[in-house]
Amino acid sequence: MRHEQDPDRTRLDPYPAADPPTVRQPAASHTPEPPPASTPRTTGPYEDEVVEEGVTNPDYRRIRTVNIVCTVINVITVAFAAVLGVHIVLVLGEANMANGFASFVDSWASGVRLGLNGLFTPDNAKLATLFNEGLAAILWLVIGGVLTYLIRRFALPGPRRLRRYRRVVR
Repeated sequence: MRHEQDPDRTRLDPYPAADPPTVRQPAASHTPEPPPASTPRTTGPYEDEVVEEGVTNPDYRRIRTVNIVCTVINVITVAFAAVLGVHIVLVLGEANMANGFASFVDSWASGVRLGLNGLFTPDNAKLATLFNEGLAAILWLVIGGVLTYLIRRFALPGPRRLRRYRRVVR
């Protein structure tokens, strides 16, 4: 061993003077070596080998379409819930409904209330808005979640399966 010959084992020189210097190849010539070829079997002329291989998914277009549809549904329902949430904040903060933004949000909120405008009738108008539109916002989120769950459940294929077969290797 080289360390036994060298009394100073703390040297950092990996190539001591006794060894010839090695020539390094330029970085461009460092190409990965190809994988080694499989060696022939020595146990007999034939040997069974169990092979598992993943099959390319033939339902790729359907999966992509379902994902896009579910994303659109989620974006729409979350946007409706967000409009209702902003309207609740504007009402609780006593915003000027003659303002352009406030009137825009009010008109959108009146269209997406799901008919729950008079469900709760407390004495305070702010509480009525909070309960009615808050419930409508929660229902929009539930509707979006249930729709996307059902679409993915029934429109997507089952789990990806591995194909198992026996292959004879010569």
